[in-house]
Formats: sequence, C-alpha cells, structure tokens
Amino acid sequence: MKAVVMAGGQGTRLRPLTSNQPKPMVPIANKPTAQHILDLLVRHGIDEVIMTVAFLPQVIRNHFGDGSSLGMHIEYSVEETPLGTAGSVKNAESALDDTFIVISGDALTDFDLTAVIDFHRAREALVTIALKSVENPLEFGVVIVDEAGRIERFLEKPGWGQVFSDTINTGIYVLEPQVLDHIPVGEPYDFSHQLFPRLFEQRKPLYGVLCDGYWQDVGSLEQYLEANRDALDGRVNLQIPGVRLRGNVWVGQGVDLDTLDNVAGPAVIGNYAKIDPAAVIGPHAVLGTNVVVRAGAHVADAVVGDGSYLGAGSRITGAVLGNSVDVRANAVIAAGAVIGDQSSVGEGAIVGNNVKVYPFKVIEPGSSVKTSLISETRGMSTLFGRHGIRGLINVDITPETAVRLAMSYGTLLNKDAVVTTSRDPHPASRVLKRAFIAGLNASGIAVRDLRVAPVTLNRFDMRTGAAAGGIHVRISLDNPEEAEILFAEPPGVPISPKTERTIENNYHREDFRRALHTEMGTITFPPRLVETYLSALFEQWDRQLIAERGLRVAVDCSRSGAAFLVAGVLDRLEVESVTVKSPSGYESVERVRRVVEAMEADLGIVLGESGESLVVLDETGTRVPDVTMLLLLIGHAGRRGDRGSIALPMHITRRADSIAAESELSVVRTKMSGASLMAEAARPHVVFAGDLGGRYIYPGFMPSPDAVFSFGKVLELLAGDKRPFSDLAASMPAVHVERATVPCSWHVKGAVMRHMIDDLKHERLSLVDGIKVEVGQADWVQIVPDADDPIFHVFAEASSGVASRELLETYRRRLQMVVEERESEED
Repeated sequence: MKAVVMAGGQGTRLRPLTSNQPKPMVPIANKPTAQHILDLLVRHGIDEVIMTVAFLPQVIRNHFGDGSSLGMHIEYSVEETPLGTAGSVKNAESALDDTFIVISGDALTDFDLTAVIDFHRAREALVTIALKSVENPLEFGVVIVDEAGRIERFLEKPGWGQVFSDTINTGIYVLEPQVLDHIPVGEPYDFSHQLFPRLFEQRKPLYGVLCDGYWQDVGSLEQYLEANRDALDGRVNLQIPGVRLRGNVWVGQGVDLDTLDNVAGPAVIGNYAKIDPAAVIGPHAVLGTNVVVRAGAHVADAVVGDGSYLGAGSRITGAVLGNSVDVRANAVIAAGAVIGDQSSVGEGAIVGNNVKVYPFKVIEPGSSVKTSLISETRGMSTLFGRHGIRGLINVDITPETAVRLAMSYGTLLNKDAVVTTSRDPHPASRVLKRAFIAGLNASGIAVRDLRVAPVTLNRFDMRTGAAAGGIHVRISLDNPEEAEILFAEPPGVPISPKTERTIENNYHREDFRRALHTEMGTITFPPRLVETYLSALFEQWDRQLIAERGLRVAVDCSRSGAAFLVAGVLDRLEVESVTVKSPSGYESVERVRRVVEAMEADLGIVLGESGESLVVLDETGTRVPDVTMLLLLIGHAGRRGDRGSIALPMHITRRADSIAAESELSVVRTKMSGASLMAEAARPHVVFAGDLGGRYIYPGFMPSPDAVFSFGKVLELLAGDKRPFSDLAASMPAVHVERATVPCSWHVKGAVMRHMIDDLKHERLSLVDGIKVEVGQADWVQIVPDADDPIFHVFAEASSGVASRELLETYRRRLQMVVEERESEED
C-alpha cells in the first residue's frame, strides 16, 4: 500500500518556528514531525510514500531525499498553487492506482494504521476516517458514526452549540482511488469541507473508526511544547534519537557530557552537544545538535534548536529556541517565549513571558523585552544564482556571511586541503576575501592567496593541480553595489550544483567543521604563478606566425583584472601596440575605435572587467558582432586541424553547426549558463566552446573563458589570413536570431512552464534548457526562465530578419497570455 503524506503546511500559528521551515519539519524530540510519521508508516509495512509539498519544498526534499535512509521510497508532488487537502492528493493521482492512506505530516500520532486499514477493507468502504475522542472538539471536524462505523453526521469546526460528539476527524484517511474522480483538477478542494459532504449526500460508503492511540495536532506553540513533553514522558510511541540512559535521558553521538548528576530526565541531548559539568538540565529539556551549554546555565521544560549557544548563568524555562540562537551570559528567557532562528539575546537581557522574537533579531545586553519583536524577515532560501553568490555589499553579503560561507565550503574538503583565493582591486572585495580566508583557515583549510588577480588566474591555479578549489571575490559587473562570490573546482570550472546545494545546507544549518587550535589552516602567496601562466599561454599560441605578420593593435584592458598580464604578452609576441585607458565600458570601445583609426591598426581589443571576455574591433574601428566573432573562432578551430566537438548554448545560431561541419567538427548544445558551458568544455574531445558574451573557451589550455588566451587566438586568426579583419567578418553567413523578454512573477514561473509545455506538447520540443520548439526544417524558438530575475527570455531564428521577428512575436504573445492567466489566478 502507498501513503500520501501531506507536508505542504506553512504553520502560521507556529511562527516564528516556521518562519524558515515548513511546519512538518518542526522537530519533536529532535526529529522532524514528518519523520515520526514516516517511521510510523514503516512500522506498519508501508514503504512507498508520496509527499505533497508546497511551502519551502526544497527543505523537505533535502532532508528526506529519496527515502532510502529511512528504508522507504519517497516521491514528491509539488503544489505550484494552493490546492487544499483533497486537491493536493488529486495532484498526485497518477501514482495512486490502489487503496492508499492519507496522513498529515504535521500532526503527531502512533495510531495502529494496520487496524484502520483492516477496518476499511472489512467494510468495503470507499472512505475510512480515523477518529479520536478529545476534550475540546471546537477546533476540529466532529464526526458521529453508527454501530457498524458508518458515518451518520459530521460538521467541520462547530461552535459549542453545534457540538454533537467528542469524536473528531484526525485527518488520517484510507481511500479507494475512485475517490479521486470526485475531485476537480487544478483547483483548491478540501476533504472535510467539500469532498466528504458531497460523498455523504451521494450515500457513498463512508466509515469512521475510533482509534485508541495518541494523536496531537501540533498547531500552536503550546501544543508544540506539549507534544515534546508527551514524547519524553512516553505517552506516544516514538523512536527518539540517541541512546537511552538512566532517568530517561536520551544522549546522541559525540556528546561532551561528563556526568548525569545535573541532568534530570526525561530529557534529550542531541549529537555533539557540549554540556558543562556545572550546567543544569531539568526535566523535559530537548537540546538539539551542536548545542553548547555553559557553566551555571539552567534549561528545563524547553526546546533548544540546533547550533544554539547558552551562555554561563543563562536561564531558559518553558521556552522554545530556534536554530543557531545565541543566548549570552546571565540572560533569562521566560516561559512561553519563542526565539526565532539566528537571533541573539545579549548578556543579562530578559525576554518576558509569551514574547515572540522573530528570526535574525538582536536583543541588546541588559535590555528587558516584554512585547514581541515581529517584523519578520527571511534569509535567501537559495544562495547560488547564475553568477555564483551575489548580493548587496554589507547587507546581503557581509564579512560574517563570508566567514560562514567559507566554513560551509571548507567543511566539504579534507583537512589540510588547499583553496586558492583572489579578488578584484575594490576595497570591499579585499574585506570580503579576508573574511573568506579566515573562515577557510578556521575549518582547517590552507589558502594560496593570489591577492589582486583575475578569476582566470585563480582557475588556472587549479589546472596545475596546486589547489582543490577556488574562491574569487569581485564587484558585480551589473551593479557596483553588489559583490559576486565565484567558487571553482578542478580543473578550473564552477562547482557543481550538488556542491552548491551542500554548501547551502551547511550554511543554513551552520553545520561547520571547526579546527582545533593546532589544526588551523595556513596562508601562502605563490611566487611564480604568473610566470607559469604566461609560459602556458605561449606554448599554446603560434608565436612565430603572429610575430611574422607584424600586427598593430590598440588595446584597452585598464578596467580588467588581467591588465598586468597583457603588457608582457604583447612584448613577447612582437606586436606593436597602443594601450588605451578608459573609465567605463562604453568609453573603452569608443576610445579604442579612435586609436585604431589614428594608428591605422589591424585590430582593436577591449578586455572585459572579469578578464574572461573580450570585444574585437576591425581595422576600420567597427565592432565585430559577438556572433560573427564566435563563428570566426569556430572556423579557426577547425582549420587548425583539431578534431572533436564544439560546445555551444542552445540559443546560438544553427549557422555555427554548418561552419563546424565544414571542418568535421560536431556541435554539442548546453544550457545558457556559463557553468553548464564550462562543465561541457571540461569533457574529453571538446576543442572549443563559446557564447555571445565574448567568452571563448579553449579546453586544451583551460576549460573556462580566458580573455588573454582568446586575445592570442584572435591574433593568430588574423595573422594566418592575409585579408583585413573586416573582410574576415564579412565572409561569415548572415544570422537572424531575435530576442525578447517577458516579465513573470517568481511564484508562477513553475506553473507557466508547466502550462507552456502542455500547450506545446504536440510540437517538436527539446527540454535541455527551458523549452526549445523546432519549427519547420530549420527555424526554432526557445523559451527560458531566467535564473536570477523574474523574467522569461524568448529567442527565435528563421531564414530572414522579418521571419525571425514574426516567429518571435508569435511565441512571445503565447507566453505572455499564459503568464497573465497564471498571475490573475494568483490575485
């Protein structure tokens, strides 16, 4: 039998505990409520589960994965819009072809599910509801049954004048798949309010069975504390993590606890907690993983989340603390108070009864807080975007953030591993890079610091095998108020999505490795890396060919981190050059244009700020279009006799395929992201890769874009052909790729994609990156949701500019209509 575990609740009444996590993930006795439910299902032989998720679904996915660690198989059904209890189950209909059980992932129970299922089958019921007698039924659906268990009447959340029974609907149902036929598709629908009354009116076989076990709706903070007390008192049959010692004290792995003299059970102490011998742990205390309790601190009848710190002499009684809460010496947190994640309570401060402190708040030392601190904020659920980690300097990305990120990353690596660090010249980048070095060293990682250097040199250091990873800090190329943090791994490519997720998990959980004082990492400054880099460049270029041509070049690299590399390169290539210095990107192109005309140069080059991209101007000072430059370099790669593949993003013109085929090169298509392109470039037999941003990759040198290396290849291209560069550019075929954007709210992006795929299902589609539609023999359209901004990108290519624009507009309108429909439904 399969089970549907409903795990989409936000738990607004449980805030601030649920400000950063879904309600089913709130822990009872150091284990998420939903995990207790999964344990119960396994005990009754149910090991196939569909979890319906909605609010922060990735938190649940990351924790449970495919369920193999729990001895079961878990699939996930995501509600892109709220569908109600019945609607969420309907959403998973394709996986439900036999009798199944529905159970809430945010209520605590140890019901005999086997008995409920047997009752259902014996009655040949369509629906069986598990019932429970309670003292106060006002908050629940009241149900009355006859002697055989057939439902005679029910009423959802009655007033006292309407109460006709103390048996309530617990939200646990055994259902036949035919029930799903009565639930409408794609709209909110509720079991208790809508489906069951409808089936009751149709006189369908609806039954209820009264259960004797424990059941508690964990819907409020009072119920949450009560559920933890009941778990420790043994009133509910749970698998509490840890080893049970005398006095009903459960102790996890690696706990630093010398004696139980000051521990009064029942209590739970999580993995790797550190309890000072002079601290007092009273009855009904639940301490999470990595909790630190200093001398003289007193904790009783309280729940303390993972990674929290309780200073000397602090007192926490009848309160709940979220994860990573910092309680300083002699602070007092009174009964009923709740402190949200990553909040800080200063030394000697007092938090009064029933006060709620939402996440990320700071209570000043010595202050007395008698009213709730609510103004809720929530940190980024996803740190990594298209450009690594990006955010406002000293707002989103602070030195504290940098230290935590570095320790999150360092924890993944072996102790004594080496990471290369570098930055651009901006003072903010210097501050953040120093914080990263501190975090890496604190987790036992050695650092090779390149100081100010382009990201390309950082990645080159990994190519040589000197480092196991790299971190580069720079000011965003799009917004000077933002910083970008770029992580890399051998052989010099961005870290994988899996590594990104692990860093995020460590960061949010603060699950760091902290090195001992004898294990701190070291810092070195590589003395000859630039010489090694330049030697590698010259080994890959045809220096003799370039020198013999006697080229004249105007170059602007003043805004690039690679500027200090270019002068030596030009001298050794015997290229006559004039260096231009410009304060902005636009002025760079214009000034180089004027210098090209004045010196009658063969070429103009502008290196991008990151040292990864370049702009090329021909001998007339005209900028060569990026797509033309890309096609020229593809042809050049083939003429050199290289054999293998060319890697290009999906939205690059198909003219590239024809040019590659002329040299017996195949084309491999990737996603738009630079990380995807570099990952493909790192594969064997890829000889060239590039995109429309002037970023070109030569995997024989390094599987990531390097503007200095590409500069040499452009010189090599021109030197090998006696024609002016303008003639080379004119020899490339005309390209007609059009582009547009469509704004779209973040919360409907997934629904828009689903509906577009459904609308286009009868056309020839590729889903490598967004949706690519093959139109006719050679035309195409691609629709891609942006990873960082609330927009969609639409590309179209046809045989002419007019045809491309018409094709683009047709699909842009179709996308726009779907976006407007989905957003209007949300409103």
